[in-house]
Amino acid sequence: MNSQKVRQKFLSFFMQKAHQVVPPASLVSEDSTTLFTTAGMQQFKQYYLAPELAPAPRLVTIQPCFRTSDIQEVGDEKHLTFFEMLGNFGFNDYFKKEAIGFAWEFLTKELKIPASHLIATYFAGEKGLPEDHQSLAILKTLKGLKKIVPGKIEDNFWSLNTEGSPGGPTVEFYLEDVEIWNLVFNQYLVKQGAFQPAKYQGVDTGMGLERLVAVLEEKRDLFETEFFLSLIKTLESLSGQQYSNQKRSFRIIADHTKAATFLIAEGVLPSNKEHGYLVRRLIRRAVVKGHQLGIQRPFLSSLLPPILDFYREVYPQLSHRKQELFKAITEEEGRFQRTLGRGLREFQKMAEKEISGRILFDLYQTYGFPLELSLELIKEHHLVLSPNYLQEFEEEKKKHQEASRIGAGLFKSGLASFGPQETKYHTATHLLLAALRLVLGKEVVQKGSNITASRLRFDFAYPRKLTEEELKKVEELVNQKIQENLPVTMEELSLQEAKQKGALGVFEHKYGERVRVYRIGQFSKEICAGPHVQSTGQLGVFRIIKEEASSAGIRRIKAVLE
Repeated sequence: MNSQKVRQKFLSFFMQKAHQVVPPASLVSEDSTTLFTTAGMQQFKQYYLAPELAPAPRLVTIQPCFRTSDIQEVGDEKHLTFFEMLGNFGFNDYFKKEAIGFAWEFLTKELKIPASHLIATYFAGEKGLPEDHQSLAILKTLKGLKKIVPGKIEDNFWSLNTEGSPGGPTVEFYLEDVEIWNLVFNQYLVKQGAFQPAKYQGVDTGMGLERLVAVLEEKRDLFETEFFLSLIKTLESLSGQQYSNQKRSFRIIADHTKAATFLIAEGVLPSNKEHGYLVRRLIRRAVVKGHQLGIQRPFLSSLLPPILDFYREVYPQLSHRKQELFKAITEEEGRFQRTLGRGLREFQKMAEKEISGRILFDLYQTYGFPLELSLELIKEHHLVLSPNYLQEFEEEKKKHQEASRIGAGLFKSGLASFGPQETKYHTATHLLLAALRLVLGKEVVQKGSNITASRLRFDFAYPRKLTEEELKKVEELVNQKIQENLPVTMEELSLQEAKQKGALGVFEHKYGERVRVYRIGQFSKEICAGPHVQSTGQLGVFRIIKEEASSAGIRRIKAVLE
């Protein structure tokens, strides 16, 4: 059964169980506690605390995910940074009996997995938390299930362990010894460091599509499934080597190129900051592995066609952004290729010396080697690393930042001063960001602003130039909200409360434990310290005077109020 058939069966099955299909969220997370979407439930977190906000009590989704924690693990047969997660969710609706029943029915009847091949685990109770006897009793009623295994808290209990967050016991289904489906029953809330019964019960399940297809095909190696076959074949042709002889390098290149492709398609371009740094790290690690395979020329763009072709029907946006993808990957690979050879030669010179944090920073600054990549190469070459390398690296980085900062004017919230005109322009940036996200999509993220008494300048992450029609829509939307004379209100909250209420945050490292959340009617909600007008009617007429590139992947809008 191929992946497309599994996708169709999963959505169709849960639609028949009264679930509403929800489009996947952006890979770039709106949750300010994490950079990327790592699980299907991430976009639904608030519904477990306030189920009345959910579009329906039962939801189903297929969510692309990216997990940074698995980057260094990629290279074996089972780890991926990018994957798709099948998930069904219930918010104060059905609970353990139905959720376990749905999973069992889908696995044994829809996918036709023999019941005798499946194993279930449940929470046995630990650290003051009781055994999940309800799930155990339900599992015992499943026809054909021969093996039920008690699990410890690290395996069969899920929680973020943050104040006010949900959590609960889990049931996991295994096919032979491979975990394929995790069912979380949110029945607790974390209150003052302890688990208390929650007001609402919730169901959160997740099943990795790639892993599921692999076990259905009876394959242990994810990279031998349909998700990677054409990619591996192309790489064999480019390198002149066989996958069977160079599995680790092939896997890293294939996974990282695919992950970078999806992230770039969402507007995340290679850079030295946050999201962009991860894309840069993926591409550069793949380039090094290609170099080790003997590929001395740029090659990653040659891997794009098999990726785009495989996902053409499921994720057509990849093909729609084909030119942007080729450009971004080619440029980043070209930048790194120019210094790669010299950087690798530096490693060869280090055989006899202890490598300090200062040397690591020089490799980063001069040759473009991300710290993690240098550490990996040091391990591969069996070189000696200074025990204080991380502290030394950070000290060198701080010196460099301080030197770069000389002469630069840094203003809080982008404001050079706090007069009445600056206050108007600052309020207008909130309207502008909200309008951009409505017109262009939620992947738009603020990257900076600068405000004077005569204009605003607003930088945001987006992969291309805006069309005249898009600029017109943004301008009209801002002016519409000005004409509606929306009230601007402020609420002081803890940072955690602000996140839970969905307030957008920018430059999070500036925030303290308590933050101000400014709302502009129902149109905008942001964590912000800057001054604001009392209502949007005070702003006048908003006019965009220029839209241009600020840097790679960053667009800049200049606007005035008249």
